Amino acid sequence: MRAGVIQTRTGLDMERNARELAEAAERLAADGADILFTPEMCGLLDRDSARLKAAARHEADDPALAALRQVAKARGVAVAIGSLAIRDEVTAPDGRLANRSFLIGRDGEIRARYDKMHLFDVDLPNGDRYRESSSFIGGERVQLADMGWGRLGLTICYDVRFPQLHNALALAGADIIAQPAAFTVPTGEAHWHVLLRARAIETGAFVVAAAQSGRHEDGRETYGHSLAIDPWGRVLLDMGTESGAALVELDLAQVADARARIPNLRHARPLNPAEVAGAAE
Repeated sequence: MRAGVIQTRTGLDMERNARELAEAAERLAADGADILFTPEMCGLLDRDSARLKAAARHEADDPALAALRQVAKARGVAVAIGSLAIRDEVTAPDGRLANRSFLIGRDGEIRARYDKMHLFDVDLPNGDRYRESSSFIGGERVQLADMGWGRLGLTICYDVRFPQLHNALALAGADIIAQPAAFTVPTGEAHWHVLLRARAIETGAFVVAAAQSGRHEDGRETYGHSLAIDPWGRVLLDMGTESGAALVELDLAQVADARARIPNLRHARPLNPAEVAGAAE
């Protein structure tokens, strides 16, 4: 199976962002990709909470979602949209947004949605301060989709630090886990590769992590290095720090092989932290 990975430096112009995504998607589809992966917040990246909320659209009006659905239908290619800032008064009645992934089928229809469960509220040693919960409401549902050739699990960025989510997807049969991101440079340099390789090894699944990269219009800098990792933890693709698109071959037979060699998923036992010897009362 051929996966296309898009690495972006998303800015504040939603129409331009949508055009650039569609152009990259068209190129990868023409080169024979079966499924495309885009980064987190690939339609609009803005750390200014008020400005982000004012610009965000409903699903029916989001230009990136519309453009990628059109490519999917015209080219017969599936698209895992890393995430978009979506206005949704049902899931977020308090005015916050959803950080939402979309899985688009080859017919251009939305097959699955996933709202980021773990929100990045962090103060970094370099002085950067992030409060994702001021703009977004956390999701509550783990999402897996059957693609015909295999099962795809959806996660977003900070979710990578929560192995219980990835293990739940693997136990439910995920062959590939999408891990789109807009990782900061300090945390990326320290943890990006090792965390993603660990998630692949633990789950015996492919991990495809399309990432944002470079200095963005809102002032932030992201780490890049979009990765594809096989179930044995080998890095198949590392896109470095430049924006662009790349293809990578994924042999899904490796999933069953890795899980047979190290059957940790079958050996896993549910543990209650309250029952740990020596735990605080």
